[in-house]
Amino acid sequence: MRTDKLYFGAAYYDEYMPVSRVDEDMRLMRAAGMNVIRIAESTWSTWEPRDGEFDFTSLHRMLRGAQKYGISVIVGTPTYAIPPWMAGKYPDILAETHDGPSRYGHRQNMDITHPGYRFHCERIIRRLMAEVQPYDNVIGFQLDNETKHYDTCGERAQKLFRQWLARKFGTVENLNQAFGLAYWSNSLGSWEDLPDVRGTINGSLAAEYEAFQRQLVTDFLLWQRSIVDEYRRPEQFVTHNFDYEWRDYSHALQPDADQFREAAAVTVAGCDIYHPTAGRLTGAEISFGGDLARGLKNGQNFFVLETQAQGLVGCLPWPGQLRLQAFAHLANGANMVEYWHWHSIHNGIESHWKGVLSHDFTPGAVYREAADIGAEFARLGPHLVNLKRKSKAAVMVSNRSLTGLKHSAAFAGPNYGDILRWVYDGLFRLNVPCDIVDDTVRDFSDYELVVAPGIYCAEDSLLDALRRYVAGGGNLLATFRSFFCDENLKIRTKPQPGGLTDVFGMTYDTFTIPVDVPGAREWMELLRPDGDAEILLRYGHRAYHDYAAVTWHPYGKGSAAYLGTMLEESVLQDVLLALLSKMNIQRPGVCWPLVIKEGKNDFGMRVRYVLNYAGQESGYPVPADCRELLSGNIYREGDVLTVPGWGVAVLEYPEAWVLNG
Repeated sequence: MRTDKLYFGAAYYDEYMPVSRVDEDMRLMRAAGMNVIRIAESTWSTWEPRDGEFDFTSLHRMLRGAQKYGISVIVGTPTYAIPPWMAGKYPDILAETHDGPSRYGHRQNMDITHPGYRFHCERIIRRLMAEVQPYDNVIGFQLDNETKHYDTCGERAQKLFRQWLARKFGTVENLNQAFGLAYWSNSLGSWEDLPDVRGTINGSLAAEYEAFQRQLVTDFLLWQRSIVDEYRRPEQFVTHNFDYEWRDYSHALQPDADQFREAAAVTVAGCDIYHPTAGRLTGAEISFGGDLARGLKNGQNFFVLETQAQGLVGCLPWPGQLRLQAFAHLANGANMVEYWHWHSIHNGIESHWKGVLSHDFTPGAVYREAADIGAEFARLGPHLVNLKRKSKAAVMVSNRSLTGLKHSAAFAGPNYGDILRWVYDGLFRLNVPCDIVDDTVRDFSDYELVVAPGIYCAEDSLLDALRRYVAGGGNLLATFRSFFCDENLKIRTKPQPGGLTDVFGMTYDTFTIPVDVPGAREWMELLRPDGDAEILLRYGHRAYHDYAAVTWHPYGKGSAAYLGTMLEESVLQDVLLALLSKMNIQRPGVCWPLVIKEGKNDFGMRVRYVLNYAGQESGYPVPADCRELLSGNIYREGDVLTVPGWGVAVLEYPEAWVLNG
């Protein structure tokens, strides 16, 4: 979504404060160049302390305070954490999961299909929307918070699942055939025979239930959007803070929501990106999270609704890193950077997850660095906002493949997120910019390269689209365990991979776990090239030396490459460089720790970010005459620009110059 300025701010929770200090906080924010806050998504028990009794005192205190200091506000619907009285009123409102019944205390523990929950959600949303209507500084609304299905498996959900299957397959005979339910006598004689899915040993059925659960999330957000639309002004946006697979930080594709479908509920995609920092800061998580968020709305600019300031213990940024991280978000196409959160919480499980201010509210080092960022955003915002990025490469993601690999009993290797990030990070380190698309895309003509990492489940129509793409001049890079099954997780009977042996110029029928195989990790397929396929790498073990580990094959006007094993990072980099050369795909001449991102700004100028993810300064050869926006210095072609450790440079140059350097 286009905006008229860069937004910079933090989540703000007056209701969490041990003392009320709205005026002082807004003054400090404004002094730091912050111009937006996000409120209300966590406050149901404050707004409605007892069933039907409402108190919006703190809401108006925040809105009036923000209005006084010219700060815009995003209002969240407070439905992701229910009040205690609701759990008491409806004993079955807490989700029944694979692990048994939920207990009250944690957030996001309810059954989002429960009619009582839906009734109270609608009531609080309508009351909240009515309260905020008079405020012209409310610029948009966030639906719920990091919504997922919370593994709801109760009787109601399973009844809805039976209806889902009946609509999709028509008859139990069709279902039995598609899912191979004859195995271990699991075939159904009627829809009423469908057992509790929590006990199934059939991967197809288990994966289908997870697809159904993800659809529940999409339906829930679309339902909330329909309520909000009754109240919001045309200029007010609707967003959601999409999150990622969590491994103490944002890692890969979210398994418990289909975000490409959910994005229909918002006018602008938002995201929550948390990442390693200090000596572990690489920029890969920032890049992946931003590329995915940008892809959710077909390349539109997005909002970073949450990212770390001081963060959880161990994530305190070193001097300069907060600034580097902020500009890295802009380099991906973000029009907003918001910290979670403004102040540090004094009670609760997240009390040591620190915000811009520490527990004593003193403006410290993190605040001062944030203020420097705010000043630069304000000064350079017109040149940096609405950056339009278009990549030469597309990385395909697939929730179906994620759950397919999870439920494949024979699969002992890396999970889907590991495979995805392994390839994505390899391209990131080589400065190959990527868009992220999902497996429903069938037209890849805008891309020079399509990467399919671990696309375990694939419809025939996807295979056909990829074959046409390569034949027409595109380049395809796939990994082990791609195209192995159809969309129902039934393993294909055609030669692997997926009947695309003519495209890849090879096949395989055996796979194993590598033991003492140099450079190979966790999984290996023994590739047998056919015809004019080129072997780029063989397995370095006498037992497997007759087999290829990596192949490349010209097909039609394009080519296809296949990685049969999870290579060590250094080997992967060499292989990717060789493949990019064969595919005639240009890339900048520098590699990580210098990361290059670029796009076009509102002035029609090219903007190139040079991000240095090392602690020592690095020289960057300037490929054309340009102006460095942060310093205002002019550089000529061939000059060497010095980028400080954990620093950033932002180059602006005429659109006529084409990126190759």
